[in-house]
Amino acid sequence: MNPLKLISQFLAMTQEQHDAVIKFCIAVTFCCTVIIMVGVSLYSVVFVTQPMNGMAPADKQFFLILSDMSKYILGSLATLLAVKGKDALPQFVPPNLSKPEPEAPAPKSPSPVHSPVRMEPTIA
Repeated sequence: MNPLKLISQFLAMTQEQHDAVIKFCIAVTFCCTVIIMVGVSLYSVVFVTQPMNGMAPADKQFFLILSDMSKYILGSLATLLAVKGKDALPQFVPPNLSKPEPEAPAPKSPSPVHSPVRMEPTIA
């Protein structure tokens, strides 16, 4: 493919199409990063010789770093999905569910409220 043709097609897109392409690229990057992290960690567990007792110190540090990276990346991905899901939610809610239920009519003449009479204690 001609790179100049791809660039001209990208420049001819609307703003919404640009946003869609950028979001797709971000999603593919996140997915590839997670797949690589899982693949490297599985390789290090399955094919790298481990000591008989416990775990090698370098592997322990590697898993700590990998754990922190995966928490950060998956947290970012979850935040992006939650923000976009919140914005898209009104499209999927039927219109009759968004209306509040009618309240029960209030009584026309409220009954008077009588407070009990307080009596002071007396010592006899």
